[in-house]
Amino acid sequence: MSGFGPSDPFLADCPARLAVELIADKWTVVVLYGLSRGPVRHGELIGLIGGISRKMLTQTLRRLAAHGLVRRHAYAEAPPRVEYELTPLGATLIDPIHTLTEWARANGDAVLDALDAGSEPVAHDG
Repeated sequence: MSGFGPSDPFLADCPARLAVELIADKWTVVVLYGLSRGPVRHGELIGLIGGISRKMLTQTLRRLAAHGLVRRHAYAEAPPRVEYELTPLGATLIDPIHTLTEWARANGDAVLDALDAGSEPVAHDG
């Protein structure tokens, strides 16, 4: 017996699972952090983040906007200017991102040591 019930937080259709799936994407946390100090243009985000393609950044920003975490603002100027910023909802993720960052700083060497030690993969019951 697993001990899980229908109201447990990580089962399908639960908000906790949705949140984990959203931030588990490779670029989500990096993009959110890149927007944490205020509005940023697409090209500035590319330079700030590094290693992300324009296409992937655009896809990530669209997904975050669809989930209500990022707002896109297009200015009626010539040449056109578009900025992205966190919504109040998106800003609520910055503290948890800082917590994960501190965990990585404190434990990153231990994780790398475990990888270097060639630890055996965990067997999964199936």
